[in-house]
Amino acid sequence: METYRLKIRPYQMTDLEAAVTIFSDTEMMTYYPTPFSKQKTMEWLEWSIEHYQRNGMGLWAVCLKETGQLIGDCGIVQQVIDGEQKYELGYHIAREYWRKGYGSEATEFMLDYGKSTLGLQELVSIIDPMNSASLKLAEKNHFHKLKNTVIFDKEHVIYQKFL
Repeated sequence: METYRLKIRPYQMTDLEAAVTIFSDTEMMTYYPTPFSKQKTMEWLEWSIEHYQRNGMGLWAVCLKETGQLIGDCGIVQQVIDGEQKYELGYHIAREYWRKGYGSEATEFMLDYGKSTLGLQELVSIIDPMNSASLKLAEKNHFHKLKNTVIFDKEHVIYQKFL
């Protein structure tokens, strides 16, 4: 699957070293309890791969089309929010690729994938209220604030978009 500048594909275990570099970055992981260790990153990849096989969705590797370099992930996963099953659009882009439009490009692709391939009618994004870049990205892609709630043991803002 491709966009203008990106190749979006399932994670592979051969992505481990590049993924460790991304997910062990303290600044990139500011809104997580801690950066990921190599073991936690390996579990993240295994979880993602299992979700593709079981559900046809998950977090997909986001790579530069020109070089094949892994720069993060983006995808759709099932979440339970306040007792309701929702489909979350999530993403992680390596810090050195911030503010270059890659998050927007991957998000736009996943919005179309969610609607046309998965047949979804709605997506949500779960965002830390201090993560101004993710809040802006959600708003740029016409998500609207649904509510604040506690999920993953802390306050988050839930943004929603009907497809």
